[in-house]
Amino acid sequence: MQSLFELYKIGRGPSSSHTMGPERAARDFLMRYPDACGYRVVLFGSLARTGKGHLTDKALLCALPAEKTEIVFDRSDRVLAHPNTLTFTAYGRDGEMLGTQTYLSVGGGSIRREGEAPHKADEIYPFPDFSSIRAYCEREGITLGDVPFRFENDLFRKHLGDIWRTMQETAERGLSQEGRLPGALKIERKAPTLYRAYLADRSDDKRLICSYAYATAEENASGGIVVTAPTCGASGVLPAVLLYLRDKYGISEDKILHALAAAGMVGNVVKTNASVSGAEAGCQAEIGTATSMAAAAVCSIMGQSLETTEYAAEIALEHQLGLTCDPVGGYVQIPCIERNAVAALRALDSADLADVLSGTRKISFDLIVRTMYETGRDLDARYRETGEGGLASGYKIC
Repeated sequence: MQSLFELYKIGRGPSSSHTMGPERAARDFLMRYPDACGYRVVLFGSLARTGKGHLTDKALLCALPAEKTEIVFDRSDRVLAHPNTLTFTAYGRDGEMLGTQTYLSVGGGSIRREGEAPHKADEIYPFPDFSSIRAYCEREGITLGDVPFRFENDLFRKHLGDIWRTMQETAERGLSQEGRLPGALKIERKAPTLYRAYLADRSDDKRLICSYAYATAEENASGGIVVTAPTCGASGVLPAVLLYLRDKYGISEDKILHALAAAGMVGNVVKTNASVSGAEAGCQAEIGTATSMAAAAVCSIMGQSLETTEYAAEIALEHQLGLTCDPVGGYVQIPCIERNAVAALRALDSADLADVLSGTRKISFDLIVRTMYETGRDLDARYRETGEGGLASGYKIC
């Protein structure tokens, strides 16, 4: 498994696979051909079909010189190595081709050059799945949140601190912003309304949780700075749960960081053995994984056992199986923003249910991860972030 530095990233929304990944690919290609007189980028698959709404072209031009770059949205049907595929070509002064490279944006802002396997050097954890992580914890007498601190480098705690600080700052900005989100849907920001409703009746914790989820997801939809947890589109789930628990119980930062570490190990299992890409496996891969991560974080903060933690993560993902990725108009707004809030509530419910029923689990987390991936691969392409099925095809923008 790779470092959690590759799971938790700080970047600009609205989509880790459609903005952060392509921008990283562009910077990598630019580094290889810095003196080219022209660049051409061809987007395929989901990047081509929903790239406009996801601001993929703008992300590319954050890295490449706009006056020298041509971006092509190739919506033709073809067999691709990954649904998020893009090809860069560099040209010389006389139009001769200097070089070309195809990249895969595999989810969570991570990229891979076509034909290359993940770098083994980046795989710092010797665990193939959750069961092996759990066995290690039981053998060593440590918690799930302790594991990363044994394998990551000396900057890991600082990185988690930066991640937690960014999560808080993003939510605070989202709670203070009024007006409409960018794009043709003309959606009004709802986070401030939800937060005011909570302040009017502080007995309703759900309003507080949802206000945090909306605040982060709306910042993401507007192209603001968020944390991939595990993706931009699902970035509101984990912060909403952590912020709520901080407010309700006065949780220390050390506990929060260990909860982030525990959640990261759950997300890493999914990323290693399945996918966190909506274009590859539907929204179950994004929101489903985020819900499992948040459920594990709750268990970490509450001092629950490994059995209860696995049960909570399994419940959280099991009941999102088949969840489609069908962004209306290609924007990460409908149903994405609302989905973050519902998932945050589900994470807390999953942890509570696992606490009460701990010891009765029949399905392992590893099995539900494999099942999610199989389900995602069987989903029709219209329901995997192409904007061609589900709500995306049913709702017409006036």
